[in-house]
Amino acid sequence: MEGMVAKWYTTNTGQSLGEFTKLAQRIANQLPLGSTVLEVAPGPGYFCIELAKLGSYSIIGLDISHTFVEIAGKKAAEAGARVEFRQGNASAMPFADNTFNFLLCRAAFKNFGQPVRALQEMCRVLKPGARGLIIDLRKDASMESINHEVDGMGLSPINKMLTKLTFRTMLLRSAYTKPQFQQMLAQADFRSVDILESGIGFEISMTK
Repeated sequence: MEGMVAKWYTTNTGQSLGEFTKLAQRIANQLPLGSTVLEVAPGPGYFCIELAKLGSYSIIGLDISHTFVEIAGKKAAEAGARVEFRQGNASAMPFADNTFNFLLCRAAFKNFGQPVRALQEMCRVLKPGARGLIIDLRKDASMESINHEVDGMGLSPINKMLTKLTFRTMLLRSAYTKPQFQQMLAQADFRSVDILESGIGFEISMTK
């Protein structure tokens, strides 16, 4: 089952590749070359691969799914991108303290079984002064804004319908509100946190 879902997700997110490219360019503009970057739950690895194309970064993607690690590794090899994908848990990361200059977690945080522990781990593995970015859905995103978002993804009519259904029945159910995020973040040791609401989601910027 996990493998099937991973493959369906890979096909569908691949269609919004432009979004990953834009995000990678935005991050690359803020990161000195040679920076160590961790993506938590990279899925098929699109962001890591796009970032690797933009400069010599040391990039690791950590995903709990063996299938995604495999898919992402293959995609990186095909693209000639230097990225290491590893299997592991966000709430017990296999990295030393103060390892990374930047950390990204996109569209995956709501799936973590131990969200507070995951935030504490993100803080632990970042270097002092380094920044983490969580991009995820808002629980209170309106159906109207979700329809608008999905309509802009360039999906086929059937996939559009399935994607809207997925948002409604699965994704929003597990998403968090801003106060819930604030409460969880208060239990991690970040020096500063900034929660920006945008469209159907949040961008949460955390500095250690």
